[in-house]
Amino acid sequence: MPTPAAPFVVATPAELLQQPAEYQELVKKIIVSHAINELAGATVYDEPAIAFAPTPYWKWHACRIAMEEYGHHVRFAKMGKAIGVAEDTMIPGRTEKRSLNIFDTTLGGWAEFCVLKMIGDLAEILQVEDLLSCSYVPLRKAAKITMPEEKFHATFGERACAELVQTAEGRSGVQAGINKLFPTLPAFFGRANSKNNELYRKWGIKERTNEAMRADYLERARVLVEKIGLKLPKLPAA
Repeated sequence: MPTPAAPFVVATPAELLQQPAEYQELVKKIIVSHAINELAGATVYDEPAIAFAPTPYWKWHACRIAMEEYGHHVRFAKMGKAIGVAEDTMIPGRTEKRSLNIFDTTLGGWAEFCVLKMIGDLAEILQVEDLLSCSYVPLRKAAKITMPEEKFHATFGERACAELVQTAEGRSGVQAGINKLFPTLPAFFGRANSKNNELYRKWGIKERTNEAMRADYLERARVLVEKIGLKLPKLPAA
């Protein structure tokens, strides 16, 4: 896989527009994907969770998470607009590009939301990790700003799930959420032997293969779930 001459760094939107068309399109693609999925997640899961939260304390946390997830969309959409991406192409329902399948649902309750934050935002953390050394500096900066917020969301999910499993009802609800959501999450990392991923790595936009990221995710998720005394369901055969 031939790579650009190192070190390859693109510092600004103006510099991006001077780069090869392939690189420009890849940067636009990853920005649009993040913008669409951050907004979809905030709409489908985070905002509805405020009504499901059982106490003012947990509603406070749900409000903060919803605010930050909408903020992530705004952050990526602003980057997209700076390089000529039309706003409508970064909003689900206004573009042909679909959000991830995990957002084709409705939130089933508080326990399900807590599970989503515990193991769903873990998947987002891995995606953001892979941008921390991105050759496009605005994406790298966005990843560094976004990472602490994503870690807070995942830690919230861990704490909330650990509290819920102290009762039989809560334990059942958390396991049901895991059973529902987990099978949809490995697809978050894309296909094996992905041509897009190969190009992202060629240009230094991403670092790892989809396969490596998926394997890392599956192990981290297993550790989290077993830590609270539950189990991941078996995934369907590929």
